[in-house]
Amino acid sequence: MKYPIAHNFIAGKMVAGQGETLEVFSPTTGEVLSAVHLSETSEVSQAVASAQAAFPEWSGMPIKERVQIFYHYKTLLEQHLEQLAQLIVEENGKTLDEARAEVLKAVEVTEFACALPQLFPGEIEEVSKGVECRSERQPLGVVACITPFNFPNMVPNWTIPNVLAIGNTMLLKPSELVPLSANRIAELLRQAGLPDGVFNVIHGGQKAVEAICDHPGIEAVSFVGSTRVAKLVYQRATAKFKRALALGGAKNHLVVLPDAHTGMTASNVAASMTGCAGQRCMAASALVAVGPVDHIIEQLCREAGKIVPGKNLGAIISKQAKARIENYIAEAEKQGANVILDGRNISVPGHENGYWLGPTIIDQVTPDMPIAQEEVFGPVLAILRAPTLDKAIEIENSSPYGNAAAIFTQSGGLAKYFSERASAGMIGVNIGVPVPREPFSFGGWNQSKFGSGDITGKSSIEFWTKLKKTTIKWNPEARSNWMS
Repeated sequence: MKYPIAHNFIAGKMVAGQGETLEVFSPTTGEVLSAVHLSETSEVSQAVASAQAAFPEWSGMPIKERVQIFYHYKTLLEQHLEQLAQLIVEENGKTLDEARAEVLKAVEVTEFACALPQLFPGEIEEVSKGVECRSERQPLGVVACITPFNFPNMVPNWTIPNVLAIGNTMLLKPSELVPLSANRIAELLRQAGLPDGVFNVIHGGQKAVEAICDHPGIEAVSFVGSTRVAKLVYQRATAKFKRALALGGAKNHLVVLPDAHTGMTASNVAASMTGCAGQRCMAASALVAVGPVDHIIEQLCREAGKIVPGKNLGAIISKQAKARIENYIAEAEKQGANVILDGRNISVPGHENGYWLGPTIIDQVTPDMPIAQEEVFGPVLAILRAPTLDKAIEIENSSPYGNAAAIFTQSGGLAKYFSERASAGMIGVNIGVPVPREPFSFGGWNQSKFGSGDITGKSSIEFWTKLKKTTIKWNPEARSNWMS
């Protein structure tokens, strides 16, 4: 193993786990990279106790003092950019450029947290003569964030800076497939000056997640992953009277109209379907071709053909995930779809044992096929045909998901028409990956999200805090009314 076993991080130090050990594989080589302990319920309780002990002092610090640590943390992320990116490449299989972009997004989210003193002030108003009302947001206490394999650095940092700068203490439960980035984040936070116990990392699988949902000392839980598990986490956490925000899967529809700019559309869609090997909830998954757009699809195939596994396309996370994706392709073929760009049977010289799949485009997909309905999570694009924009919107609206949708057109009127009718929380116009930038928040609709609020940006502040209202009167001579 290149790296030692990934231990839990509790009360400022690495603590060996007690549970079963799971090997961690490199997606690019298929080799064992490290190993990780799968924590038991007792270890979750140990981390909660650590966070509870740290909470009074941490939450009692003025927010301007807390964010100073995140100025240091931001600098450390920038200084260690290449090292952090390389770690992502090794445990996740991304390209180096994608990994760098992931860390830079973590930097941006941390910058937002540093601005919280300006976004977080309370309100005060004289509501009657001699009577003041004031409101202030306060941290919840100990919270937990459960994160997926596809963004080992960025998704944890969607929550860490905001959660902690607000004054909470926390547990992070990363995917057991990518434990190394989480531990490196813990080390950098400690180096930035974060007090022991404020941030803890618990590794594990289903047992750890269930323990987090059940533990009475945890006030709120966020989750990012598949819709199936998001539902389970949301139901279990809220059944224990916790706040919960669970982001699930996606089936993002990109609608292409005949007047769309050919080059821009083709390059955007190709990048959207293949970025992070399609293993992201914002990936283009279904293209709805409206009318005569074959010239754009031909150009799309040419652009996608330039994206080569091992060069500018990363690996699939596991052998099992690769087999599942290939099964979707084979099933679509059996049902009559036409594979016009086939990324199967790919071998990367020097990395023959890695989990590789090239860009794959499948035309003549019908709405009833599984590949048109379900999240594939790979560099695979299904093309559905629609005679009109209204029919395309009908196809998009029929999906149970609602993460993102985009339209490619040169008509502002048609773009507005689509934007108003698409059933998704994030809309793109001539943009294949419509991820909002800070301070705008990230979050979908329908079965892509369970709970209220979003996980980043201004919307996240309300989720991670509770509101205290105080009414004050000091002047006994003030005229009285029903208020006083």
